[in-house]
Amino acid sequence: MPRPVFRHLALPTQAPYVDRTPPEARATRRRLRACHECDWLMALPPLHSGEQAVCPRCGHAEVRRHRYPAQRSLALAIAALTSLAVAAAFPFLAFSVRGVGNRIDLTQTASELLGHQAPLVAIVVLMTILVLPTLYLLAVAWLQLGLLRGTPLPASRSAARALAHLAPWMMADVFLIGTLVSLIKIAGLAQIDLGPGFWAFGIFAILLVATTQSVDRDWLWFALAGEPPAPEGSQTGRPAAPQGLTGCHTCGLVGRLDAHGHGQCQRCGEPLHARRPYSLQRTWALLAAAAILYVPANVYPIMTTISLGRPSPNTIVGGIVELIDMGSWPVALVILVASVIVPIGKLLALAWLCLVAPRAHSLKAPARTRLYRITEFIGRWSMVDIFVVAILVALIRAGNLMAVEPGPAAVAFGGVVVLTMLAAMAFDPRLIWEDSSPTADEEPLHDRHAP
Repeated sequence: MPRPVFRHLALPTQAPYVDRTPPEARATRRRLRACHECDWLMALPPLHSGEQAVCPRCGHAEVRRHRYPAQRSLALAIAALTSLAVAAAFPFLAFSVRGVGNRIDLTQTASELLGHQAPLVAIVVLMTILVLPTLYLLAVAWLQLGLLRGTPLPASRSAARALAHLAPWMMADVFLIGTLVSLIKIAGLAQIDLGPGFWAFGIFAILLVATTQSVDRDWLWFALAGEPPAPEGSQTGRPAAPQGLTGCHTCGLVGRLDAHGHGQCQRCGEPLHARRPYSLQRTWALLAAAAILYVPANVYPIMTTISLGRPSPNTIVGGIVELIDMGSWPVALVILVASVIVPIGKLLALAWLCLVAPRAHSLKAPARTRLYRITEFIGRWSMVDIFVVAILVALIRAGNLMAVEPGPAAVAFGGVVVLTMLAAMAFDPRLIWEDSSPTADEEPLHDRHAP
């Protein structure tokens, strides 16, 4: 069986207490984890900074250990919050055409949509680029401050639970790409000025991604609440569900399920299930709703450009053709991939996974799991077109000379993106491995019992 590969970066002896004592140094027993993608029960090896533990069955990275985890995450969170404050306080973009211009700040990309009767799109933009990232960064700073002072601050467990739920919906990096696409679309029609807020937001997007990557969930939960002993009789090298066990999706702790396949995590309090309840049914329902919305999202205009008083509605495909006519092939390709290929591909991939999951086979399960990972990762990038609409609506306001208004397809397409993301979250990838029989390499591990 393949073994995890580790890179050793020893911590200095003068490192702070929170860094010199990782979970492995404070626990004499093996700490068990059940892979969230294939349900394989394994014991975590001792990890040093710069190392990661990978599931030997499906290759999923279970734990990544960082050097100075508390200090790193706190510094990045504070820097990201500072950059976001600068981005919101200073002008974001400005444009001028024939002596008429407009200047906007970051918040206007959402507020202007309210004036154009697009409140749902405005809420999505506001939540994904400002509200949720701010809550996430505040939660990270709150948690790490408490750990550095030696005593967790009040509501730390609730804040730690919130991190896992907020992370998929933060889209500052997608918004930044949408801004660049918007600038390229109007670069030949008007003069564009990038304000201090634009550069600060670019730094914020990079720091936000770095902050999410720096959070070591395994270390964080062990530092907050320790780790109860593993359930008696647990056998590593086997799937967890047949043993009446499952791993918590929030904190990773392995817990015992009742006779009905339900339970509650001893450490974070999240409900536990052998499999996500009604996973295939919920995924099919969300996919069906997304497929229905995808029709008006492409039939109706996603935005209307008004030039010299003449409206010119543009559908998603029409906008791609217009970009090609302008010679902006790279931008047209980005929109084509994000707004056409990715949504259709995600619908087809998830539908196919739902069909084959009940008939899983061990030889095909790794490839199907990789497809699921790709599907889950790319879904959020379809929001690029929605952000392009939000930016252009807020920025291009020059009366009858030039203006942009959101179209009815914006709401429908935003619904497609959200529903497909929810469908990927509802699908339980462990179903792919449900009927997989162990390979010859896995058999010798069946007699390994957790102490």
